[in-house]
Amino acid sequence: MRADGTFSVKAFVPTELKPEPPVVTGLPVGVATIEKHFEGEVAGRAATLFTAAYDQESGVGTYVAMESFEGSLHGRSGAFNFVHSATTSGSDRSAEFFHIVPASGTGDLAGISGTGGLAVDADGTHRIWLEYELGAGDA
Repeated sequence: MRADGTFSVKAFVPTELKPEPPVVTGLPVGVATIEKHFEGEVAGRAATLFTAAYDQESGVGTYVAMESFEGSLHGRSGAFNFVHSATTSGSDRSAEFFHIVPASGTGDLAGISGTGGLAVDADGTHRIWLEYELGAGDA
């Protein structure tokens, strides 16, 4: 089943967490927490742990994010985790990865599995889509 939605970032909060031991590389590594709100067939909110090796000035880097989503897909309520990552050279996205974490679903979303993706339109609209299945008996 496919669910589509849009989302907005309500908070992006860099943390003081740094890799130990310190290792100097060509890109700085940082950690932040993010709060997102979703609308559409994917509706709800997410708390995100976000890690990146990224250069703000050039827009070059890679991120890895673990999201804890709470809300609904096609009106089925619950919560689950998903992980995603991507690389950018400043104007594109490559090496994209998106996966729903096995055994993380609760409520009507228990048994959820699948993949998905994220995109940002030219006008700045943030989009999410999930290709998901629910375990036997949850359909």
